[in-house]
Amino acid sequence: MAMIGPSLMCADLGYLVESVQILNRGNVDFFHFDIMDGSFVPNFSMGPDMLKRLRPQTSIPFDVHLMVEEPERFIDLFVDAGADMISVHAESKLHLQRVLQSIRNRNLKAGVALNPSTPLCMLDYVLDSVDYVCLMTVNPGFAGQKFIPSTLGKIADLRHKINAANLDISIQVDGNISLANIPLVVEKGADMLVCGTSSLFLPDVKLEQAVVDLRELCHK
Repeated sequence: MAMIGPSLMCADLGYLVESVQILNRGNVDFFHFDIMDGSFVPNFSMGPDMLKRLRPQTSIPFDVHLMVEEPERFIDLFVDAGADMISVHAESKLHLQRVLQSIRNRNLKAGVALNPSTPLCMLDYVLDSVDYVCLMTVNPGFAGQKFIPSTLGKIADLRHKINAANLDISIQVDGNISLANIPLVVEKGADMLVCGTSSLFLPDVKLEQAVVDLRELCHK
């Protein structure tokens, strides 16, 4: 069954602690934090203090998605704040293998994030240092964007690539992972779902019910 990861960027920040407590009781699988520096993407969001504030509320893993330039400068900050998993963008300014290994050296899971137009060949020489790949299904930076259909083929190609190499690597998908799109991405091989305004933080559904409905869909 695919794992559910609420994107806390999409939550009501005025009730963030309460939302995390509700989702914790709903047995989500991880909490997803989008970290933006205003340079790699034209937006800002969240920081290590938010993780520190929320860490006492749950033992569920914290997944930090660094949408930043020079992500190696941020690793220690988020490790100390309580991260359990960190993904870095292959397109950012970094020595990719070295950063991935530095994350693993701190006993965290290491991930590579790829933008929709970035080819899978970027992973060819780092897969032995990767625990999960975050495939963006929208262009990063803002919530509420339209799902890019061509990414379905990319998910399938990555699943084939991982299976052919007999590796234990999860595929995370991030970007308009709606109730309609979830069956499609899971069928193609995704097993970590970053869920935001199109499947979990819905305007007309209480969060308690939304997480129940989402879990039932993933069971199917």
